[in-house]
Amino acid sequence: MNNNEFENNHVDVNDTDKTESKAEHKPYTYTYGPNRSAVGLREAYEHQLQLMEGTDGSNGGSGRGGKKQGKKSQAKAMVAAFLVGAVVISGFMYASDRTNLFTANQQPSIATTLASNTAQQNAGVKTASASVDASIADVYKAASPAVVKIENYAEPVQSSGRGFGGRGGWQGFGEVPQASGKSGSLDSSQLQLSGTGTGFFFESSGYILTNDHVVAGAAQVKVQVEGYDEPFVAEVVGENADQDLAVLKITGTKAFPTLAIGDSDQTAIGDWVIAIGNPYGFDHTMTVGVLSAKERPITISEEDGSEHQYEHLLQTDASINPGNSGGPLLNAKGEVIGINTAVNAEAQGIGFAIPTSTIQETLKQLLGRTV
Repeated sequence: MNNNEFENNHVDVNDTDKTESKAEHKPYTYTYGPNRSAVGLREAYEHQLQLMEGTDGSNGGSGRGGKKQGKKSQAKAMVAAFLVGAVVISGFMYASDRTNLFTANQQPSIATTLASNTAQQNAGVKTASASVDASIADVYKAASPAVVKIENYAEPVQSSGRGFGGRGGWQGFGEVPQASGKSGSLDSSQLQLSGTGTGFFFESSGYILTNDHVVAGAAQVKVQVEGYDEPFVAEVVGENADQDLAVLKITGTKAFPTLAIGDSDQTAIGDWVIAIGNPYGFDHTMTVGVLSAKERPITISEEDGSEHQYEHLLQTDASINPGNSGGPLLNAKGEVIGINTAVNAEAQGIGFAIPTSTIQETLKQLLGRTV
């Protein structure tokens, strides 16, 4: 056995004492977190140094082997001190971060916010989508009972029907036979359905707003109200062909549900809009889109060859079809911001509505009072 092997296998008495001293103490496990105080970390650090260097503070050993063993103990103590110091500093940093010791009044950084948003992107999109769907469904549920179907009955004449494709508001129903007898001598049972459209209650006593072209030339107007088995015969209170507006009145035994007339000037391009009507006889159909543009001027050709000029119309991509005319265009609050009145028959998603900002004065004239 050479000297190195002897030195490596030699057990000094002091080393034995230190081994026994270490055996008397259970190894300490370091942890760091919000529950570990700085005082506890310092005490653990000092205790570990005592375990590494010996309780008496001496390096122990004598002679050549004792010196080398003492140097090894010092090296171990230095390494242990470095590691323990790193743990202590890390503990301080972690504890200060968790308690916002140095950043109590600072907001999260933009990078942190973006990272958080990215991590939750899928959940956020689903939540927003569900919220929009729920609000639109709620608007329809609340508004639908106030929307009515209007039927225009006229004396039968020989014609090919009255299909107002330019307006998109009401739809003819084919050939109507030539009437026999004098004009105006027919009773209601002999009248023919000429076209249909939409309207809505704006007063609970039975006042209905619709387009003038929906009721123009009618010998009788009937109104179908949700929840009632039989239609009501309506009185045409007033018509304004220039504004394409008409007011009807029906009488019931109880108050009718109404829609609030909002301010179309407060809407913005891109806002969600909802149209409710009776396109092609499909009662209470809801379509959804956005407000595509404002202040649109259009020209509509009438059956007699004349032209009707409209200005300041709202444009929307919510589907508007024949039968939708006179129906409400609603905002996300369920307020009426427009009266659906026309559609471009050669395009898709280009419909027009009369803004509510232009109808208040006309309503005063038709009713003879302030709305």
